[in-house]
Amino acid sequence: QVQLVDSGGGLVQAGGSLRLSCAASGRTSSMYSLGWFRQPPGKDREFVAAVWWSSGSTSYADSVKGRFTISRDNAKNTVYLQMNSLKREDTAVYYCAARRTSGEYNYWGQGTQVTVSS
Repeated sequence: QVQLVDSGGGLVQAGGSLRLSCAASGRTSSMYSLGWFRQPPGKDREFVAAVWWSSGSTSYADSVKGRFTISRDNAKNTVYLQMNSLKREDTAVYYCAARRTSGEYNYWGQGTQVTVSS
């Protein structure tokens, strides 16, 4: 089992920045990748970014490329999502997720609200 606690959300003006954190505990040595997903109001959950735990390789949704950066600190079992140049459409509940294989993400954090105002 892997437990995830995500944090760092808040209210920010458009053009501003926030950094989300996801602290993992439990069987973290077996993690394959960690990702960030988000669910905007009234919409389905969508992929934002992912980092492969052993290699550090990253992947991003087109909508956040060049603005968001995902990183990991293996020693702290923590993943970060640095969000710059925030837009109103980035408003959502952001969830950290983990998986132990290349399949579906099956461990989820509780979510943290990000609200971008104009």
